[in-house]
Amino acid sequence: MQPLLDFFAHYWWLVFPLSGMAGGWLRALSKASERRHQRKVELYKLKHQAVQAEQATTAEVQLLMDTHADINKRWLDYELDVGKLIDYPVMTDVREPLTVAFLRAKRDADGLRPVAPGDITSKARMDEYRAAVNSFQIAFDVAERDARRIRDRNFSGPERERLAKARKLLRIAEDEAATPAERQTAYKRARRELEGLIVLPEPAIAALEAKVARVLGAGEATDIQLR
Repeated sequence: MQPLLDFFAHYWWLVFPLSGMAGGWLRALSKASERRHQRKVELYKLKHQAVQAEQATTAEVQLLMDTHADINKRWLDYELDVGKLIDYPVMTDVREPLTVAFLRAKRDADGLRPVAPGDITSKARMDEYRAAVNSFQIAFDVAERDARRIRDRNFSGPERERLAKARKLLRIAEDEAATPAERQTAYKRARRELEGLIVLPEPAIAALEAKVARVLGAGEATDIQLR
């Protein structure tokens, strides 16, 4: 201990440069600590922003999927309802350019629809699906407006009379107040009236058969032949 005291007694002036060096080291350590802290803060911000971006993407995909499902449901209202198809036959007429356009847009959107919102992780994939859903929505809206405008104008007078007769027959077929025999006869006659006028989709036929079968009862519906 004494030699160390003797050293400082003779070289006391070294205290000043040493203290300056020590201060520099402390300042350097402090700056390094600040930089590490800043990097941690920036890393946290980046991770937080990434999580927020992912959540926003998932929410937008879910919204697009909901919109997609809503348009498909509106289409199924025609696909499954023969009465609605009689009122707006253009919606299933593939000779109509607007009908073909929305069916193509539906095919494209259905092909890009993810199983779950989290399946879309890239901006390019998101943009592609968004554009497909928007195109599907616009194409369907345009086709539906045109179908409601045209209604049955593309048919001749006698053909419109057949459509009107088919509507009445379907109401009888679904009328619980009618006898089973009346319902079955009306059902078959309605199909005959529609032959050559409207091509009924298979889902519409199946839905119609199921509806009339419920009215007739399981035992009475076994003799129904619509095809």
